[in-house]
Amino acid sequence: MLFAQPEWGTFWQYILLFLLAAAPWLEVFLVVPLGIAWGLQPVAVAITGFAGNWLPVLLIALFFRQFNAWRARRKARKEGRNPDDPAWEASAEGVAGESKKQRRARGIWERYGIPGLALVAPAIVGTDIATLLALSFGSPPRWVVLWMTLSLVVWTIALTVGTVYGLDFVGWFQLKDSRA
Repeated sequence: MLFAQPEWGTFWQYILLFLLAAAPWLEVFLVVPLGIAWGLQPVAVAITGFAGNWLPVLLIALFFRQFNAWRARRKARKEGRNPDDPAWEASAEGVAGESKKQRRARGIWERYGIPGLALVAPAIVGTDIATLLALSFGSPPRWVVLWMTLSLVVWTIALTVGTVYGLDFVGWFQLKDSRA
């Protein structure tokens, strides 16, 4: 059965949930209901899912500037330019040459900003991609981490409460008790 509780210890289940939450595209939308369906404690599942989902956001925000600099140097070398040339850095950061999709994304970004992106990100594209988008549009890492954290807190609480009450409503917990 898909939601059957694994045979190994509870500690390893929480480790697995943390790793699943940290994986790209596996957000709290999957991890929280899965952990609660396994019969783990909802509060512990919520904390584990939040931490696993939040860690990549923090790491992306901390190392985005270094990654961008590495990527610009690599592109310059491939094009046969001097990566230390200040003129190259200025042209690499310019907005000229944006595609239609990039202009549209920037328009949405300018309208709703970090809060809008952070609140819809876990449901649509994931917090990892949303963090990269926000940082690539020039948002300060501190604000990106703050809004992504608030968004993850809201979504984690909503999913935890919704999953507990939803599974209780369909009798999931009574089924597990009768099998034990």
